Amino acid sequence: MGKHARAHIVWDWNGTLFHDNEAIIGATNAAFAELGLAPITLEQYRALYCVPVPKFYERLMGRLPSEAEWELMDGIFHRRYAEQRARCALTAGAAELLRGWRTAGHSQSLLSMYGHEELVPLVRGFGIEEQFLRVDGRTGPSGGSKAEHMVRHLSRLTVEPGRTVVIGDAADDAVAARYAGAGAVLYTGGSHSRASLEEVGVPVVDTLAEAVEVAQRIAVAA
Repeated sequence: MGKHARAHIVWDWNGTLFHDNEAIIGATNAAFAELGLAPITLEQYRALYCVPVPKFYERLMGRLPSEAEWELMDGIFHRRYAEQRARCALTAGAAELLRGWRTAGHSQSLLSMYGHEELVPLVRGFGIEEQFLRVDGRTGPSGGSKAEHMVRHLSRLTVEPGRTVVIGDAADDAVAARYAGAGAVLYTGGSHSRASLEEVGVPVVDTLAEAVEVAQRIAVAA
């Protein structure tokens, strides 16, 4: 597969293929507790979450965290998330959608802002690694945008950005897609509310099956 493929999808991981909302909220609240902040609900998280992540904390704290506070909260978040992710699973139907897309002659890859060294064995453990041309996690500091990572990810693949569609659950997925010259479809099952996703100006869907259908239409029409 490559440029001859009819379409290419770049999948997001957390909140998209990997249904880890409970682990995210648990880890976030553990980080907040260190600074004496009140816990938040999933609904509050989905209404307020944004990147860079310190801006998300600013929305809750009323100020940007100091560098020391950010490092403390980020470290706690990742430790607690690693503990809680074992209870999470793939989004319902995700494995079947991946197999179906590949069987249809299309290509797909995975780009996540979760650390690369943690991401790869996690994906492999679900038995889906072979469905992707490439699996890339974040390298470098956490908390930033996916845009530059998306450009680098696509440059390592023999796919055309104009026939590529990013499927993710966050506004930043659409921003990164646009930055790299790709299309985007946003899924409401993860980190953002439908209302916040609809502000981005790309298609918004409630299931991954719908996301794949829309992605194919976008890519084939390009």
